[in-house]
Amino acid sequence: MKKRLLITGGIFALAAAVILLKSKRTIPKGVKAVENFDQAKYLGKWFEIARLDHRFEKNQTYVTAQYDLNADGSIKVTNSGFDTKKNRERSVVGKARFVKDEHTGMLEVSFFGPFYSGYNVIAIDKDYKYALVAGKNRDYLWLLSREGTMPKNVINNYLKIAENAGYNISKLLWTPPQVK
Repeated sequence: MKKRLLITGGIFALAAAVILLKSKRTIPKGVKAVENFDQAKYLGKWFEIARLDHRFEKNQTYVTAQYDLNADGSIKVTNSGFDTKKNRERSVVGKARFVKDEHTGMLEVSFFGPFYSGYNVIAIDKDYKYALVAGKNRDYLWLLSREGTMPKNVINNYLKIAENAGYNISKLLWTPPQVK
């Protein structure tokens, strides 16, 4: 009886470890973050062009993200948007850090204490004007621009990348053009 309890306990512990490791994934399987990522070029303000909608940005439009370097080397993340239901501006501040190294666009971000989630730059142009960002799974995707708009050819290229990576691009929520 004691042996069976130990075996059962071991199986549960192994299952819990597998679940924990799987939940630690910061990028969807088969999706690759950009290499030769330049953190300094990425810092600054980005405008959201489109997203897969989720509860954290529900009813928000005119969404921006501001990335600034913290003294400890992490990145301060300030997400802002206009809440159409509450008819007011909303803002939240978080912290991002690199998962591998500063030259791989794979980060994790937290807005709620010790809980981090994936933030992965999976496409970016050479001038760091346009970016395609994926979350920890295929429920999170953003098209970002330094401007309030994005050229159609860049949109088409990023949509093709996202679709080839398994994202349902028909569910993208497009935000109105924004003025700097």
